[in-house]
Amino acid sequence: MQPTPFEPASLGPLRLKNRLIKCATFEGATPEALVTPELIEFHREVAAGGVAMTTVAYCAVSPEGRTDRHQIWMRPEAIPGLQKLTDAIHAEGALAAAQLGHAGPVANPISNQAKALAPSRIPAPMGMTLCRKVTTADIASMLVKFRRAARIAVDSGFDGLEIHFGHNYLASSFLSPLLNRRHDEYGGSLVNRARFCREIAEAVRDEVGDEAAVWAKLSMYDGFPGSLQVDEACQVGRLLESDGHLDALEPTAGSSLLNPMYLFHGDAPRKEFAASFKGVMRWGLKAVGPFFLKEYDYHPGYLLPLSRQLREAVSMPLILLGGITDRASMDTAMAEGFEFVAMGRALLREPDLPLRIEADPSTVSQCIHCNLCMPTIYSHTRCPIRTGERVAHGNVVAPA
Repeated sequence: MQPTPFEPASLGPLRLKNRLIKCATFEGATPEALVTPELIEFHREVAAGGVAMTTVAYCAVSPEGRTDRHQIWMRPEAIPGLQKLTDAIHAEGALAAAQLGHAGPVANPISNQAKALAPSRIPAPMGMTLCRKVTTADIASMLVKFRRAARIAVDSGFDGLEIHFGHNYLASSFLSPLLNRRHDEYGGSLVNRARFCREIAEAVRDEVGDEAAVWAKLSMYDGFPGSLQVDEACQVGRLLESDGHLDALEPTAGSSLLNPMYLFHGDAPRKEFAASFKGVMRWGLKAVGPFFLKEYDYHPGYLLPLSRQLREAVSMPLILLGGITDRASMDTAMAEGFEFVAMGRALLREPDLPLRIEADPSTVSQCIHCNLCMPTIYSHTRCPIRTGERVAHGNVVAPA
C-alpha cells in the first residue's frame, strides 16, 4: 500500500513524524560564522510549520571549506550556539539535521583568506585565481575534519547529518571528469573518482555509528557537457549503497561553478545577483549573467526525471528534491517509491505550508518561483515578497 506523506517513517535510527524534510538552503544569518538568534528563529519557524526535520545549511568542516567567511564552520566555539539551535527545533516537535561539507572550488579564497581547494588546478571563480590541487595528505586530513565535524554536530544535538556530495563542492568536484584531471587513485576511472566520497561517508559513519542518521546529497547531473552524467551518478549511488554507510541519498543537480540555476528552475534573477556584489564581481556577473544564470522552466517535481533513474538503480531510501510544493507532488513521490520529500523555497514564503497542506490537501503554495530569494543569501535569506519588500520589474528595490 502506498504510504502518505504525513505518516511516520524511519530514516536510519530516527523515527520521523512525517516524510517532509526542510532541505539545506543557506540562511545568510551567521555573519560571525556562529549561530545567531536570527538563525535559530529561521529554523524554529520552519520546525513549527510542520516538517519532520529541518536542515541547517553549510556547516563547513573547516574554515577554508566555506563559500565565504560568513558561514559556520564546525569547531568547539560553535557548540553552545548549535545546542541552542537544536533545542529550539526540538521544542517545536521536529528533528534537526546538519549539512556537512567543504566548498572546494566554490569557496571564496579572498573572503576566507585561504586558497580554494580542488582535485586539480582549476579556476576558483569567486577569487579570480586558481585552486590549489588537493594532495593525498590533504585527503587524509580532510577525512579527519569530516569526522570531527560529525562529532561536533552530534554532540550539539543534531539528529541527522547530510553530507554534501553535490553542486561541484569539493566531494562533487572529484566526481566530475571535467574538474578532476588526476592520475592517481582519486582520478581517472569512475571508481577512483568516487573514492573520496566513499571514504567521507565511511569516516562519518564510523564516527557517529547509530547516534545519527547519515545521508548524502548526490548530484545526478552537473548541468553542462563533459561533467558528471546521470548514468555515472547512478553508478556512484550503487557504490555508496554497497558500502552500507549511508541511510539514504538525496538526488540533486546543477553546479554552483557553472550552472546553478539547473538546480532551482524558474526565473533567473541576474540583476539582483549582480547587485549583491561589488567591483569586478558585479561587472563580471552583469557580463556573464545570461550564460551563467540560465533559465529553466519550472514545473512541479522538476528533478523527478533525473531522480527516477537513481530510484531504479538503488534500493536504499531516497529523498526527492525539486518542486515539491503541494500534496500532488508529494503523492507522486510516494507513488514512485521515494521515501521522503525535501522542500526549500516554498518554506521561505510559507513556513507553515506543510501544516496547511495536511489540513487541506487542495492548498496551493504561494511561491511563484521568481527566485528573488536566491540573492538574499548575502544579506539574510528570505522571500522578499513575503517580507513586504517592493518588487518592480523583477527587482527588489526597497522595503515597503
